[in-house]
Amino acid sequence: MAETAGSLRYRDQVVIVTGGASGIGLGVLQVFVHNGSKVVFCDIDEKAGRDVETNLNVKGPGECKFISCDISKEDQARNVIETTVQTYGKLDCLVNNAGFHPPHRPIDDFSTDDFRALNEINVLGYFTTCKYALPHLRKTQGNIINNCSLVAYIGQSGAVTYAATKGAIVSMTKALAIDEAKYRVRVNSFAPGNIWTPLWERCARESSNYDKTIKTGKDAQLLGRFGTIEECGLVCLFLAADATFCTGININVSGGAELDYGFKNKFDPSE
Repeated sequence: MAETAGSLRYRDQVVIVTGGASGIGLGVLQVFVHNGSKVVFCDIDEKAGRDVETNLNVKGPGECKFISCDISKEDQARNVIETTVQTYGKLDCLVNNAGFHPPHRPIDDFSTDDFRALNEINVLGYFTTCKYALPHLRKTQGNIINNCSLVAYIGQSGAVTYAATKGAIVSMTKALAIDEAKYRVRVNSFAPGNIWTPLWERCARESSNYDKTIKTGKDAQLLGRFGTIEECGLVCLFLAADATFCTGININVSGGAELDYGFKNKFDPSE
């Protein structure tokens, strides 16, 4: 059934999605465009971004505009905000999604420079986009949605630097929600667990046993499957369009991965 104008849940709202050319960001972008939004998205992969821009603009009913951007560079991040407002005259929603997950390894094998560089992307990138977007969001009483990852709450083996950056986003979200409430700007987050993305598939193919790795990934959820990028997008749409009395909250998009007991013993007396 074709969408009608009245059924578009975020029609003509102006949205920015960072890291929108693939993975979870792409799912968020697709859902907002499908619901009538005007979306500016950025990514470091220019070819992928241009391809996505062309394909989604053909499908509509909303529209999108791609900007090449390294979110860790303040001038580039600021340009995304300014170009959006210059193009569409306002900003209603910022979805901070761009980030990086380094290979798994113990803290001994991370350098301080590794951690510093990851903070530039995963924390300061979010800080910068929020800083420059908020003057415009205050005018529209808009909202911010941050991707904080489930590991911010449950931790992850071999990912001390990544988990730390995502924990910072949880705290940033709550602090901003407090500060921006007087402007009627809402700030929320979502925490994806095992979502089927090109990165997850690549990791599985690089493992010693693809089928076993996929099964392990599915079995980590109570629902027995991976989440989809579209499901992440729908959660973001809910936070932007429907959750108008919610601020400072987080929604897990995890299939229940954080619940119940499981085999967690890390101690092997034979070692």
